[in-house]
Amino acid sequence: MTGETELQKLLASMTPQLLADVYVFATLAPDTPVPARLDPIMQFREREGLTLITTEDEAKAAGLAGTFRCRMITLDIHSSLEAVGFLAAITRRLAAAGMGVNPVSAFYHDHLFVPADRAEEALAILQRLAAESGG
Repeated sequence: MTGETELQKLLASMTPQLLADVYVFATLAPDTPVPARLDPIMQFREREGLTLITTEDEAKAAGLAGTFRCRMITLDIHSSLEAVGFLAAITRRLAAAGMGVNPVSAFYHDHLFVPADRAEEALAILQRLAAESGG
């Protein structure tokens, strides 16, 4: 299953879902193992270290300093990894509202990490974008 590639259909059909947890980004130095009690939803290895996205509570329990308190919005449409312009249209709309966003693309869906204190606003912006696009 390859997912949707048509931009208009992606925008119109996305159903943004706001998750309840508060997440943070944390980092571990190269070659530092992930604490056993930590179950991050994302890990990405860079030269400088390992980036983790995990709940704020898990980061605190593991003694990790987290940054960027955020909430996750999952765009509930199976977008293709080859889709062109989907995240650009979304991040442009959030940027117009003065909102930073950290998008993560997985195999089935795109996920947006938005400031925790503006998550409901981000959700409303995305719902309007979908409606304007024919959703």
